[in-house]
Amino acid sequence: MKLLLVDDESKLVAALSCLLCKEGFRVDSAPNGDIGIEMACTGVYDIIILERILANNDGIALLKEFRNKGYETPVLFLTAKDTASDRIEGLDAGADDYLAKPFTIEELLARLRALARRKDRKLVGTSLSAAGLILDPLRGEVVKGAETFQLTVKESLLLELLMRNYRQVVTKEFILKKIWGLSSRAARANVDLYIHYLRKKLNILGIKTLRGIGYSLQDVNVSKPTCG
Repeated sequence: MKLLLVDDESKLVAALSCLLCKEGFRVDSAPNGDIGIEMACTGVYDIIILERILANNDGIALLKEFRNKGYETPVLFLTAKDTASDRIEGLDAGADDYLAKPFTIEELLARLRALARRKDRKLVGTSLSAAGLILDPLRGEVVKGAETFQLTVKESLLLELLMRNYRQVVTKEFILKKIWGLSSRAARANVDLYIHYLRKKLNILGIKTLRGIGYSLQDVNVSKPTCG
């Protein structure tokens, strides 16, 4: 389960990220709303935890912008604004849940589990389609023509990121941040390696390389064997 934590309280973010990682979550964090909305719109996160009061952003406005773009990722407001009208405003803006500070980690975990169950039920049968490929993100399965391929977790995340940004350039730094995490020591070479895995496993040429920048998923061309 991959989480995005958008909050500008650095000490809280560090402590909460550590606790959530110990519980088996993969956690990325954004220190402000501008970075948060950019990361959220990649579509690779299962749940977003959002603070309402950010130094240079309004969490309500950010959530409305996110929903207006068509994203349905579950969002949990985690904030000190805890009056009844605050909660109503947050839920009406598109939040799936609302938890006031201070809170217990046990309650936060229970709410995350509930959102995860709701998300899994909602995503049953959901797939992505682009460049002649059909990806089931939950199962990590890709259909290309009459063939079905099984991907590893990171292969599936990488292909999902490319498909959600179809025909757009995705930089290596962006891929590293989204798939390996902000705190990962993974090198840019890891991205090249997993791109190679995808090309070989799916037998496609449609993942274009922009040297020194990143990759872009274009229309897929099937590699044809050479006649001997």
